Amino acid sequence: MRRQRRGRNKPGESGNPDGPEVSESERLLFGGPLRYDMGWNEHADAFLELSLRSMVRRLPGMLASSLELARQADSRAARTVLAAEVGRGVAQAVSLLAVNSALGSLLTGPDIENRLRAAVPALAVMAVTMLISALLRAASTYATGRLEPKVERVATELYLERAANVELAAIEDHAFHKLLDTAQYGARSARHMISYSARVINALISLLAAAGVLTVLHPALLPLLVTMTLPSAWSALTNARRRYESFHTWVQHVRAGQLIGSLLTEPGAAPEIRVHGVGPFLLRHYRAMSETAEAEQARLSRLAARTGLAAAAWTGLATLATYATLGALLLAGAMALSVAGTAVIAIRTGSASLDTLVLEINQLHEEALFVGDLKRLYVEAAERAIPVGGEELPEEPKEIRFEDVTFSYPGEAARPALDGVSLSLPMGRIIALVGENGSGKTTLVKLLAGLYAPDRGRVLWDGVDAARADRRRLAERVAMVAQDFKRWPFTARVNVAVGRSSVPMTEERLAAAVAEAGAEEVVAGLPRGLDTLLARNFTGGHELSGGQWQRLGIARAAYRRGGILIVDEPTAALDARAELAVFEKIRALAGSGQTVVLITHRLASVRHADLVHVLERGRLVESGSPEELLARGGVYAELYALQAGQFTAPVPAPRSG
Repeated sequence: MRRQRRGRNKPGESGNPDGPEVSESERLLFGGPLRYDMGWNEHADAFLELSLRSMVRRLPGMLASSLELARQADSRAARTVLAAEVGRGVAQAVSLLAVNSALGSLLTGPDIENRLRAAVPALAVMAVTMLISALLRAASTYATGRLEPKVERVATELYLERAANVELAAIEDHAFHKLLDTAQYGARSARHMISYSARVINALISLLAAAGVLTVLHPALLPLLVTMTLPSAWSALTNARRRYESFHTWVQHVRAGQLIGSLLTEPGAAPEIRVHGVGPFLLRHYRAMSETAEAEQARLSRLAARTGLAAAAWTGLATLATYATLGALLLAGAMALSVAGTAVIAIRTGSASLDTLVLEINQLHEEALFVGDLKRLYVEAAERAIPVGGEELPEEPKEIRFEDVTFSYPGEAARPALDGVSLSLPMGRIIALVGENGSGKTTLVKLLAGLYAPDRGRVLWDGVDAARADRRRLAERVAMVAQDFKRWPFTARVNVAVGRSSVPMTEERLAAAVAEAGAEEVVAGLPRGLDTLLARNFTGGHELSGGQWQRLGIARAAYRRGGILIVDEPTAALDARAELAVFEKIRALAGSGQTVVLITHRLASVRHADLVHVLERGRLVESGSPEELLARGGVYAELYALQAGQFTAPVPAPRSG
């Protein structure tokens, strides 16, 4: 199944009969074809309707957009490029007029000496304009070289800033991720637009000069000039449409092929690749995915060759007609030989300028479409950004209360992740959230941290609804150690200090955080202590075990010093002795006034909790102290007995013989 155009194909039909079939690798590894339906893209009609008329109509807007990007990045360099390219175009026009004057002087007059003397001023003007043009080209090249990387950096920073500030729900939304995939190429396109715009301005002025000279020489020459260049314009626009369409349709397929390749060199996958012999399997499917993508490139090349051949034939006929017209005018005496010579130069100059103009506008238009994706991301990211400002939360709340909270993940039609949950989290205590997988524990703490807003109900901080609170201030109150917390590929120092990157990094705060997490031995065992790089894929990098990483993650949360510490399965990678030490640290944090919200499957670990909430299938089923819940004989007692039974069951006798 390939790309589907809106209203043209039924689901499952091919949108392109020449395109390659879906490979078995796509079906096996990814469950189906990796093609984007272009219907989601706002440019789906724009790139299919490229024409010379639409291209010229959009040219002012594209140039204005390019100049605005340049002005934001480096206004001085932008002015230099603009002035240099305008100057080069004017110099070319002056040079053409000087050629006309020199030919007129050389081809008319009583003797060769007088003709040469009469042509000297025009020849001098030509020499000066060539020198000025060379200086302006150098200035433009230098300024463009300064400007292009700055434009790319500014556009990339805006892309990353917008992406980092959207709600978590946006990042998890598949449609938004499609936009992130394509918009990331907009920054490089913004860079390319600078040089394309400079060449468009230069070619446009040169074309106007040549067209003006031809119009003065003979009115019939200008239409012939345009006819010579129309084939290349058609060819360029047609191929641009195909390339842009193919890129958007195949971007996910290309990313999947790159993923397979990266798995072969990924340290985390390396042991299983070698033990299970997965290497040949992945290589086989990498080849199949690559061959599918190669077939698409071959299709584009075949169509481009066919289009180019037709355009070349058209151009040859138009060129023949142009020079036949010039010959007829000479034979009829309607044009002097000097004028005909100037006309030939003007036609060649104008044709080259028009060719350049069409090709560069085409390139500019193609890049502008990708920049349009980037700008669309800016708009959508702004609409889905984390709100700024809001009500102030209490400085020292006594309780956070969930009132009839319901939440469902977008696109999931099954039961809600949380369904009518009402519970309280008293501050300064250890609160444990208990339940089987899928019971809603992690979703609840994400709502507590402000990562999601409830679909229904409220999360109240002493009566202040978190949905109306300042979300950034709320986040400052929370520290989180998730089960799959991020292992940053930086130094151990940064991996701890990133817990509160907005404050100055001090040795005292780092040491205190490491001590609170009981991670002194981990740091002491590193080759360079806190300055050890924790990424094996860089020279000098070091890798930690799962348990060591978990201690470092707890140190990160301690460094943050949030009033509420959320810990999701904190001892999953620790041995029994280390697990006991971690829970001692957690109790110490609660003893100092910090609120600890603990998620764990090991019910023996919550025996020191002040309050336990038991969740089942998104609903709260029990609340109380561990002792009360055990005495009650409900879900908690049942789960506790199941786990305890694993340790009290009799050991089977060894088999004889």
